[in-house]
Amino acid sequence: METQYFQHKGINFNSLLYSGEHLNYLENEFQVRDEDVFNVTFPKSGTHWMVEILSLIRNNGDPTWCQNVPNWERMPWLEVNRDPSMHVEEQSPRYFCSHLPIQLFPRSFFSSKAKVIYTGRNPKDVLVSLYHFAISSFVLKTPHSFDDFFEDFIQAKVPFGSWFDHIKGWMQMKDHDNFLFITFEELKKDHRGTIKKICKFLGKELSEEAIDLVVEHSSFKTMKENKMSNHSLAPEFIMKKNSNFIRKGICGDWKTCLSTTQQEYMDRIYQEKMKELDMKFIWDEC
Repeated sequence: METQYFQHKGINFNSLLYSGEHLNYLENEFQVRDEDVFNVTFPKSGTHWMVEILSLIRNNGDPTWCQNVPNWERMPWLEVNRDPSMHVEEQSPRYFCSHLPIQLFPRSFFSSKAKVIYTGRNPKDVLVSLYHFAISSFVLKTPHSFDDFFEDFIQAKVPFGSWFDHIKGWMQMKDHDNFLFITFEELKKDHRGTIKKICKFLGKELSEEAIDLVVEHSSFKTMKENKMSNHSLAPEFIMKKNSNFIRKGICGDWKTCLSTTQQEYMDRIYQEKMKELDMKFIWDEC
């Protein structure tokens, strides 16, 4: 199967999963509710980890839902082609996943009290993880080499465009009460503390015992063994046979993949692209 892209407002999308018509509907007609919660990321930044955490928080740490319902049904993708009426009929609170950049997000969100949890990740690790995903799935075009994919990532030729523009766009929301920014690195460093931060943001009070259950059942090991979370049940037009969606789940894998020249080049691009954003990230200190 050959993966095809189309462009919508200058950004690449997979032709199999998305359409310009649906993206236009989301931006201009989709009605966000005040109770909605959106799990927003650039691809391969911890999206499915957050799905697991939010699923467990919603159920007070009880893992039954996570063990019996695929993650894409627990928290559907906002931008994937589907009958719009499906979302209209869902009871509140509705939870969605999205990779959309802020300029393509439903306009109705910006006049609502709906909440966005945005998870960021070191772009070098995003690049490496996205490369391995491109090899194992049909969501991205299969790269000829890591060097070619490196250039595609830098030049924003991958689906959902530029990592730099994506995070800079969403950081416009950083001072809003209905926006929570966390990082993949924070979740790795202080899993429990970050879960508590998410609970506070959502106004969800959990006992210490319930928090223990959320921590336990959203661990990398548990998710990798859970067929409802590891994408082993994903359709064959999404994932290639015998491929692993959940691979390493670590920080710093880029150090074993990028050449010294690529590291230095990406550092220069990063400094240039991010200089107008007055923020320091956890990966800036590494």
